[in-house]
Amino acid sequence: MFTHPRQIEGEHNAVSSLSERETVKLLSSLDELLMLVILELGEKAYGVPIRRALSKATGKEWSIGAVYDPLYRLEHRKLIESFLSGPTQDRGGRSKRIFSLTPKGREALLSHKRIRDRLWGRIKETAGGFS
Repeated sequence: MFTHPRQIEGEHNAVSSLSERETVKLLSSLDELLMLVILELGEKAYGVPIRRALSKATGKEWSIGAVYDPLYRLEHRKLIESFLSGPTQDRGGRSKRIFSLTPKGREALLSHKRIRDRLWGRIKETAGGFS
């Protein structure tokens, strides 16, 4: 029988113990993946490489809209920023929109990792096993 963590007397609930500041920074799984890919790619974090790295990491093909919509949402939330590079020959003279994490984005990603680590740390191995 499942017992809700709040029903266990004296049990410290990892989620309820989050500071108000940390709860504001929760990210969706896709947001987290995109931000990690941007960090990994560094100066090469623009549309096509982001999409390729995300596909490689997830084993799923992503449409350009499925990548750009959350990127623009993250930018609106000021978690990432972008700028247009100068024209490049490999793109027929067109510029690239390069993405990077803002300090607020780095802080949000680290906060999200701490929350995730805390929760995973509370999960004990079961008969089926999680490791």
